[in-house]
Amino acid sequence: MTDVKLNSWDILVVCLYFVMVLATGLFSMCRSNRGTVSGYFLAGRFMFWLPVGASVFASNIGSEHFIGLAGSGAAAGIGVGAFEINALIILQFTGWIFLPVFLASRVCTLPEFMSKRFGGQRIRTFLAVLSLILYIFTKISVNLYSGAVFIQQALKWNLYLSVFLILLMTSICTVSGGLAAVIYTDTLQFFIMLIGAGIVAARAFVEVGGYQALQFKYMQAVPSIMKENVTCGLPKENSLQMLRAINDPELPWLGFVLGQTPASVWYWCADQMMVQRLLAAKSLSHAQGATIFAGFMKVFPLFFIVLPGMISRVLFTDQVACVTAEECYKYCENDVGCSNIAYPLLVLELMPSGLRGLMMAVMLAALMSDLTSIFNSASTLFTIDIWPQVRKKASVKELMIVGRSFVIFMVAVSIAWIPVIQNMQSGQLFIYIQAVSANLAPPVASVYVCAILWKRMNENVCGAFWGLITGFLTGLIRLVLDSVYSEPSCGEEDTRPVILSGLHYMYFALILFWLTALVAVLVSVWTEPPEDFRIIRTTYWTRFDSNPRKDDLENLELKRAENLKEKTEKEHTEDADQEVQQKNKEKTILSYVTNFYNWFCGFDHSAKGEEKELELYKHLKDVASLKQGFWEKITLNFFLACIVGFAVFICGFFSVPTVIQ
Repeated sequence: MTDVKLNSWDILVVCLYFVMVLATGLFSMCRSNRGTVSGYFLAGRFMFWLPVGASVFASNIGSEHFIGLAGSGAAAGIGVGAFEINALIILQFTGWIFLPVFLASRVCTLPEFMSKRFGGQRIRTFLAVLSLILYIFTKISVNLYSGAVFIQQALKWNLYLSVFLILLMTSICTVSGGLAAVIYTDTLQFFIMLIGAGIVAARAFVEVGGYQALQFKYMQAVPSIMKENVTCGLPKENSLQMLRAINDPELPWLGFVLGQTPASVWYWCADQMMVQRLLAAKSLSHAQGATIFAGFMKVFPLFFIVLPGMISRVLFTDQVACVTAEECYKYCENDVGCSNIAYPLLVLELMPSGLRGLMMAVMLAALMSDLTSIFNSASTLFTIDIWPQVRKKASVKELMIVGRSFVIFMVAVSIAWIPVIQNMQSGQLFIYIQAVSANLAPPVASVYVCAILWKRMNENVCGAFWGLITGFLTGLIRLVLDSVYSEPSCGEEDTRPVILSGLHYMYFALILFWLTALVAVLVSVWTEPPEDFRIIRTTYWTRFDSNPRKDDLENLELKRAENLKEKTEKEHTEDADQEVQQKNKEKTILSYVTNFYNWFCGFDHSAKGEEKELELYKHLKDVASLKQGFWEKITLNFFLACIVGFAVFICGFFSVPTVIQ
């Protein structure tokens, strides 16, 4: 691709980045209560809005965004930026509709919420297992693949060595400090990404001559070697429009507004990885402040990633916009297309010594922030939703050990998946992600929306569960067909089934969402309503209900608090005997190892440690009460109106036909 390599100054910057990440991780270990369920998995719910919002942004903007968004910008224009603006608005739905219910119900995971809302374990287990499968085979694989595109070109490292070292560091941060470590390191990486991407964007705009020059030059960016009698490689007339005609093959505005939104609702409102950060906020006001902050930040990818990707096509037309298989293989060793090298080319060709190292750190930050978030959320789902069904009387310490061990398992699976990643099709990566999500996410989004907004919905007699299963199987059929019948290359005849060739994935997502809702509603109406206590604090309309629930003590946090308050005399005696034995034990190497292990994992079984736990549980009650000050509400609602209006303006401005520009 390019002969530019990182020099000693660049390597120094990358090493400095690693030192900063490790220092931040160690800092978080000293700041958080990591020996409890809420302390480890939800950072004690003591985070204020800035780090929470920064973590939400950093967890979302992974290396696949730098590779995928820029690549789609290079290949098809500004349209892909609409996904970021859509996310900006959906984030506010999370803060104002979904999150108050999740906080009031005092859950640690979203499958746990579904269990409280409906009773039983089948829908909880299904959602937890489905999320873990998606994390392993889509999020982790896509992140590693896109990160490898940059790392291999910049450092010329062996793929397995580079990925192993990155996974090792991410697992150390996740295993040691839990969500607090993830949020603190995400905050550091948020600023690194913003500064680095801003510098690249500025250099790119200077090189191309500004936005007006980009508009003209992009439409002229045609590769020198073309296929005969086809329009492959030519920029489309609507490349500078964000939302396009209703029948556009890439971004139809109606399909985007009505079909893409359900997939976005799943990702931002009902995916454990995103919502878990917001659950860690110290109050509802701080959580809503975080969604507003992260929402404003979602505008930056449009200007810092998508438009620079378009500039890359202008500056390196033959490489990025290659058409023939021979040319593409020559530039990026992939005969499908080379749009995914758009961003790495900008960095390696335009950035001077030192700044290339900064951008290497930015890509590593994007990759690591996503992976740490995935690992932490996956371990939370496994520990809270699956392991207690295997070990019903598991202690808090056992849960903490299981959660950390599962991270190591995820690392092993990720490394084993690398050979598959290497053979992934290198088309428009970001569009690939959205297409897969459109097949699997709408049923999950539909069930959560109905559960929170409709009190009559049930599950114990099949409503929510069979709605979810119907939608999931329908989406899975299309996903399998999509894998069997690959999209034809430019100039080839489309022989795929009509469900693929004639129905855009966004319109299919719309059908899937309402099919799931229809089945769930019909079955719920024809069967018995849910028990009255099931809707206490589990719907938007009952979020302030203060009545007790029959299943309150099934909550791990409440159960632990009750055990601490009602500790039996036998337990006191056993603890005393253990303390005496520990004091009388000789200081062997094993005892030092045990002490280090307890410190590393944050276990503190002393009276002082238990007192801290009780204080933590008291704070959880305050968070669940959803209390907000008058001026807090006024301020938050003002910024809510501002950000929604801003999103509509941005989307409308960039959707104006290009003839007026």
